[in-house]
Amino acid sequence: MRTEGTVTRLDRVFARLDREPQRPAHIDMPRMSRHRVVLFSATLAFYLAIVWAVVTTSWLVRLDWQVMFFRPYQQWPQIHAFLDYYVVLGQRGPTAVMVAAWLGWRSWRQHTVRPLLTLAASLLLLNLTVGAAKLGMGRLGPHYATVIGSNEMGLGGDIFPSGHTANAVVTWGILAYLASTPRARRWLSALSAVTALGVGLTTVYLGTHWLSDVLLGWAAGLLIMLALPWFEPLIARVENGLFDLRDRWRARRGRRAPVPVPAHPVGSPVLLKPRATAADEGAAAREPVGSSRPPSRNAVHLAPGRPHLTRSERTPVTPAGSRRPPHLERVPRGTTSAARP
Repeated sequence: MRTEGTVTRLDRVFARLDREPQRPAHIDMPRMSRHRVVLFSATLAFYLAIVWAVVTTSWLVRLDWQVMFFRPYQQWPQIHAFLDYYVVLGQRGPTAVMVAAWLGWRSWRQHTVRPLLTLAASLLLLNLTVGAAKLGMGRLGPHYATVIGSNEMGLGGDIFPSGHTANAVVTWGILAYLASTPRARRWLSALSAVTALGVGLTTVYLGTHWLSDVLLGWAAGLLIMLALPWFEPLIARVENGLFDLRDRWRARRGRRAPVPVPAHPVGSPVLLKPRATAADEGAAAREPVGSSRPPSRNAVHLAPGRPHLTRSERTPVTPAGSRRPPHLERVPRGTTSAARP
């Protein structure tokens, strides 16, 4: 039986959904540590090594052709339908919308736009670096290969590195990058790594990418995630600029001239004095100066627009004269009447 002092798990969930009154103080911006610099340098070396291995048509290109001839989609056709949906986790549009919705709620709850700005910066870096590499190397995919054993470079393709793989690393990795606790960061890092690994292998299974495309896509996405702390000062300046713009806009709205309020709002009673008639003016002239006679009528409240009339000016309801019906047998007072029979 639940009592008033017992806090259930559902109560804690709803308590976390409430909006925090101010930005949490324990959330700080990641810095480019020595450990991160070492990882960035190693990943960059791995990236350049893969590009060199493909350009020189080394053993990696031969491995690409062997995997392509293996045709995994024909070896395990029972999982083809599932992987067709799973690969959507690496598409730019759906994943960006889902992650932006979550980060937008976090921005509103924590009174900061840093999560959304970080996502925008990472996607911008992804488009610039991966897009430039795709267009610059121009490699064709397995379905469009022309010469067996060649690296298919410089033929107008756009699959090297794999955009699905790099997008999965960046989009899901940004959740781990913005985690507020070390434990959440570890769990989200492992989850995003498994998701990106699955998306890359799925593209190889479907035959849309070479294996070397996937390896380079992982390296490209990881380079962006490791380089994000270098862009944190710029993100902070943009955030401060947005808040300053908001404050100036609010101040401009507050300095607007107030709307004048009429002295007597429409529909309120107005204090009016009765209009003096000729009889009242004559009586006032005959009255001595020192008289303490009270006023004949007190001021009344009338609605605006209706003229005030004295009793003498109003239209009589009944004809003038006595209201009693005439009696022929009645004799005026003071006269003698004949003896009644």
